[in-house]
Amino acid sequence: MARQTRVWRNFDFVMFGVTLILIVYGVLMISSATTGAVDTDLISRVPRQIQYAVIGVAVLFAVAAIDYRLFGAMQPYIYGLLVFLLGLVAVLGQVGAAGAQRWLTVGLPLQPSELAKVLIVIALGQHLQTQYTKLNKLRTVLISLGYVGLPAAFIFLQPSLGITILIMFTWFIMVWAAGLRVRHILMFVALAVIALPVLWVNMEDYQRSRIYTFISCEGNDEACYNIRQAQISIGSGGALGKGYASGTQSQLRFLRVRHTDFIFSVIAEELGFVGAVMVFALIGVLLLRIMRAASLARDPLGALICYGVAAIIFFQTVVSTGMNLSLLPVTGLTLPFISSGGSSLLTLLFGIGLVESVVMRRDRTA
Repeated sequence: MARQTRVWRNFDFVMFGVTLILIVYGVLMISSATTGAVDTDLISRVPRQIQYAVIGVAVLFAVAAIDYRLFGAMQPYIYGLLVFLLGLVAVLGQVGAAGAQRWLTVGLPLQPSELAKVLIVIALGQHLQTQYTKLNKLRTVLISLGYVGLPAAFIFLQPSLGITILIMFTWFIMVWAAGLRVRHILMFVALAVIALPVLWVNMEDYQRSRIYTFISCEGNDEACYNIRQAQISIGSGGALGKGYASGTQSQLRFLRVRHTDFIFSVIAEELGFVGAVMVFALIGVLLLRIMRAASLARDPLGALICYGVAAIIFFQTVVSTGMNLSLLPVTGLTLPFISSGGSSLLTLLFGIGLVESVVMRRDRTA
């Protein structure tokens, strides 16, 4: 009992507090973005986000209470579960409005590709720890790439290009943190360039359309509509914004999917530059706390888990805000902890629970 109490004394309350602030921030902005909605799905977005947040916080504490090394020891079962769930989606998954087959219903709708982001971090982290002294060999690096390649292929075929790229980015960050050699980095960059035509041919038409739209909006006003509305929203917000729930683009429904893909535009319009910078500041503090946990980790597995979770949050933040600012193509990735999306929120809180588990057991006696 005394040992367990000592472990909880290392709980990072700053990281947990910042996470809670981001969740509350998100609920408030989702509420603003869906004010006056008549669509039943939009009306249910706020209570559903709160429901997932409560479950997610419980998951965070439950995961933090478990020694992360136990998750590492369960690597074969976690990887098997991951592949099984993604395969199950291909057979029994629900098809969404855009034709993507990504969801399973287990009481609540669940998107296994979201869960895959964190399960990959655990499985790959344990795999790299066992191969830690062999990362100077190309064969070891290629095996790790194949390790994430199978689930990434399942996710790409759903299709979900954004999460596929996120998983590959997470793989790169974790392998690099584990000691990837510069010569191997250059080789993989060359391979990525060579693979682009293959990727392009196998993309869905709407995915290619998003890239065309990003390059040029000429002759495609309908596809560029949301991008232009996002630019208007962000540009009209000024320093302090138009006021909470007072944004014209969002409240008058000019801005579509404002509760998910374009929630950053709602923040910038209603809370202005200050509100937008606050989002970056909070996520920046969260990333610093995660990197602190990595530096305190007692073993490579703990550090790699932290690097993986940080990579997920960083990538999603950059891509989500980048597409709102027309700096990147629209991908559908959520703004961490803020965009509406139950599976994404649960997954991210699971990841924070893993980081808490690492930092709580940083002492050799824990």
